[in-house]
Amino acid sequence: MNKLQFNQTTVHVVKGDITRCEVDAIVNAANESLLGGGGVDGAIHRAAGPELLAACRLLNGCRTGEAKLTPGFRLKAAHVIHTVGPVWRGGTHGESELLASCYQKSLELAEANGIRTLAFPAVSTGIYGYPLEQATEIAVGTVQKYLENHPGSDISEITFVCFDDAAVHAYEQAFE
Repeated sequence: MNKLQFNQTTVHVVKGDITRCEVDAIVNAANESLLGGGGVDGAIHRAAGPELLAACRLLNGCRTGEAKLTPGFRLKAAHVIHTVGPVWRGGTHGESELLASCYQKSLELAEANGIRTLAFPAVSTGIYGYPLEQATEIAVGTVQKYLENHPGSDISEITFVCFDDAAVHAYEQAFE
């Protein structure tokens, strides 16, 4: 199963490149500086161009579990929602709450800015080491809870964009 429906919002998973998504906003798995890095963060900064770095400098960073918004510049997406996921430290340092907050705050920011379609990467599962299966359960569960608690949400589509087949499979498992 790679698609779910919550109220009027379609949630699905695809394998692909988040920088090529034609959505209102893509979510960036950023670091606290917001000044670029590796993985998804670096790819988004490269694809968006130097204007993204200039815009991020004005935001004065972002705390773990929070989210901030910039234009998408050279991306197909009009906006980038930057969120900072937790570094995995064994699961006893509030990691699950912080990861859930990344998704919650990103959805709140999307809603507040009229963003109807958005794409998420698997936040914190790369260099930050969050176990993929646990992270996808938190991502899908948090999105589901948000949509259930906001039945009038204007968000029409949420896509989880995965880099590889293992991540797609993990999301499909979380969908069940």
